[in-house]
Amino acid sequence: MTNSQITIQQAVCNCQQRLIENSDSPQLEVEVLLAHVLQSNRTYLRTWPEKLLTTQQLAQLEGFIERRNNGEPIAYITGEREFWGMSLHVSPDTLIPRPETETLVELALERIPRDAEWQIADLGTGSGAIALAIARERPRCLVLATDISPAALAMARHNATRLGLDNLRFADGAWCTALGNERLEMILSNPPYVAPGDPHLQQGDLRFEPPAALASADNGLADIRQICQTAHQHLREPGWLLLEHGYDQGAAVPALLREAGYRDILTVQDFAGQERVSLGAWRP
Repeated sequence: MTNSQITIQQAVCNCQQRLIENSDSPQLEVEVLLAHVLQSNRTYLRTWPEKLLTTQQLAQLEGFIERRNNGEPIAYITGEREFWGMSLHVSPDTLIPRPETETLVELALERIPRDAEWQIADLGTGSGAIALAIARERPRCLVLATDISPAALAMARHNATRLGLDNLRFADGAWCTALGNERLEMILSNPPYVAPGDPHLQQGDLRFEPPAALASADNGLADIRQICQTAHQHLREPGWLLLEHGYDQGAAVPALLREAGYRDILTVQDFAGQERVSLGAWRP
């Protein structure tokens, strides 16, 4: 395989300049993309800065940089995203897992005893991020991951296999209809919660993510309302419902939980100080 005359260090510098107008962190993004090309990590890049890239590696990197300059999310370019210490495969059929969703996982784990043998559902699982994190941290629990998208459900199954997690089941269907006659101790969801006309949908990574997994009618509340109204039919008493939502829905979602009969309602901020997760206990 022919070597180019471009070193790792030179490639990072050159590509960084090409990304500088379209990225808030061009060096980081170039390093992530180059590490993926080299099937290595960013530490390798700094350990071997004078190593020459092959012509094939350089061409692949330049193709990645062009895609990134067109706005395509890095997670879709590399096909990977880290969540809860796990490397997950993602695709344009799934949302890109985000750090703020780890708040939902943290709150769930606080309520699930370490030796619990609960049955738990993750509605709208996408790549499986939430379900897989819970399944890994609570191996005696059985986690049911659901999604209306066959492609997303296939990706979640794939990630579970890659991670060697076998305490999960998968079901297709919209929200609680996918649960059939299941009775559970906890239901979690990161449903669509962006208003359809929100300008953010035409900005950044959101332009490339599946619209049906992002936007919901009624100012982003339609799917959350449906889950609140139906989840209790599948919860044992007492059972927990935890929902991720928009930063500006910290009053509306608790109101929906109260209206549906939940108690001990709580809204929690994410690491950025935004109201991100609301939860309630079903004990009528």
